[in-house]
Amino acid sequence: MNHISKQLVAISLASSCAFSALAHGNGNDDVEDAIEYRQAVFHLVATHFGHMGDMVKGKKNFDAVEFQYRANSLDALAKMPLEGFTVPGSDKGETKAKPAVWEKPELFREKLTKFQKDSSALATAAQSGNMDTIKPVFMETAKNCKSCHTDFKNR
Repeated sequence: MNHISKQLVAISLASSCAFSALAHGNGNDDVEDAIEYRQAVFHLVATHFGHMGDMVKGKKNFDAVEFQYRANSLDALAKMPLEGFTVPGSDKGETKAKPAVWEKPELFREKLTKFQKDSSALATAAQSGNMDTIKPVFMETAKNCKSCHTDFKNR
């Protein structure tokens, strides 16, 4: 099994486990499961984004097939995090989410929707296999990520 196939299996298992935990919890478990779910999703987002960023920055050789895989994975993952923020009480506990997520839910959803659109555009740009096409779309996606982190994530 190649590196990309192993990562795809890992993403599938992590997503399935996190979703299963979220879907079947009760009481305080729901809160912990919601936090664990969104943290798992964002960990995978960071992993894929980091590898793509290394290629964009020239720290890693550009591999169009790997970049496409990672962009497609990011596109799928971008659709997942909101669910982990909807459980009542999930603003408490071991989380780096700022209270603004729940105090300004419209703005949070707006930024998450932008991230989803950016991720989709990045997956489309990656189909070109051309870094000149990919880089500006990647940079726009990165800019949106940073903006959301500034507003909604404690460091």
